[in-house]
Amino acid sequence: MNSVIRLTGSDLTLEQVSLVARQGASVEIAPEAEERIRRTRNMVLAMAEDRSLPRIYGFNTGVGMNKDWDISREGLAAFNTMLIRSHSAAVGPEMDEAEVRATLLVRLNCLLADGTGVSWELVERYRDFLNLRLHPVMPGRGSIGEADLVTLAHMGLAVMGEGEVVFRGERMSAERALAEAGLEPLVLGCKEGLAIVSSNAVSAGMAALVLQDCESLMDAADLIYALALEGYGGNVSPLDAACYARRPVPGPTQTAARVRRYLEGSFLWKGGVAATMQDPLCFRSACHVHGAVRDAMDYLKPHLLLQINSTDDNPCVLAEERRFAHNSNFEVTSWVLGFEMLGQALSHLARNICYQVIKLDSPAFSRLPRFLSPDGTSVMAYTTNQKTFSALEAEIRHLSNPVSADYMALSGDVEDHASNAPLVVRKTAKIIDNLRYMLGMEAYHAAQAADLRGMAPLGAVTAQACAAVRSVIPFLDHDRVISADIKSGYDLMASGRLADIARGTPRV
Repeated sequence: MNSVIRLTGSDLTLEQVSLVARQGASVEIAPEAEERIRRTRNMVLAMAEDRSLPRIYGFNTGVGMNKDWDISREGLAAFNTMLIRSHSAAVGPEMDEAEVRATLLVRLNCLLADGTGVSWELVERYRDFLNLRLHPVMPGRGSIGEADLVTLAHMGLAVMGEGEVVFRGERMSAERALAEAGLEPLVLGCKEGLAIVSSNAVSAGMAALVLQDCESLMDAADLIYALALEGYGGNVSPLDAACYARRPVPGPTQTAARVRRYLEGSFLWKGGVAATMQDPLCFRSACHVHGAVRDAMDYLKPHLLLQINSTDDNPCVLAEERRFAHNSNFEVTSWVLGFEMLGQALSHLARNICYQVIKLDSPAFSRLPRFLSPDGTSVMAYTTNQKTFSALEAEIRHLSNPVSADYMALSGDVEDHASNAPLVVRKTAKIIDNLRYMLGMEAYHAAQAADLRGMAPLGAVTAQACAAVRSVIPFLDHDRVISADIKSGYDLMASGRLADIARGTPRV
């Protein structure tokens, strides 16, 4: 990947986070951002020489319950080193490469927003870690979401030449990696230890990737629903644009428009196809259920973009006023609640998928052989699939339960609020991964039903989706190991191929 993302501190996109994290794009720092960093750092260093300066948290005092410590200028290096080591308290499993790169990128961009007062050398180090593919080993659990202190401290270890990293695909000591990369360990100056750990970059970096995954998942989900509607021989009346115009909820309205486009030219638009006046709600209300997920994402996206393009440091350096301001910008409850909402909306989607597949399997509803057997008598076909997707859906229901309000008062009862941001993001990621299995299963059920129904033509876009499914999962004409089909369906979903078809950018 040869693309280069220019960072300014104010216009990083979620798509760019994915490019850097997953496709290895490099980064460069805009000259005006570098100028701001250097100017603010000079001001901070001048203030550090001022003997009359009041006590400032993490600058000339300790942190947390130790804020009553006074830190002398002579003790700054020792204090910052101690801060990083003492905060390195996270536990595994370790973050994967994409998550580490997303974290590095988000923290770097937020440093460029110029509220931190760190040295240019520290900023450069984040950039170099990304471009040299030198990735700190970071245990992923321990943060409660009031800044990802205990996880980000492990990044600080690597900056100082301590701990472990993965460099060019090999795990090694940070000391060795820095030497091989031609970099010197940094000696942290005033406020830099706190700047390294006091950020929500872990949560926000992962969140950016998860939201991208959710958008891809929903593009595929809308298309699979359209194909399932053809397999079911369902009513198209609930797609009527006039109905949505009378109640124009954004997500459902946009989803129905997409589904209509996927079904252009489909046999469903011919009269007399549907057997009943109204389909079960799992089909009839699908655009509204999918649309609820879209509405949750629409709430979440601007909050997340703001998060990755602003400073969440405490204290905040207000360079133009030559002062520090103590604050709670590390509070991310607004967008964490958005993720809780997203998880619950995805849970509704999961249950809907289950009922759609069950209806496809049921002759009384689908008017097809039971469990989509080719003959209904000698092939068991998808008899036991229902147990698998039911188990996956039960996990999703459990994961959709909110946890952002489950916190304790810590640090001598001073830190008595938290959001559990990393946990909320991770459980949403797990929901999405389970849904890849479930949507993959629905996709081959829909293709099997469409083949058995034998009506033509399929929609302009659903025909492409059916062909994509059939390219990896053949028509089931005899009993075979279904786990292999489930895995193929999951891989098809994970590849993004169906999402590309839905977006009109199919792969050659």
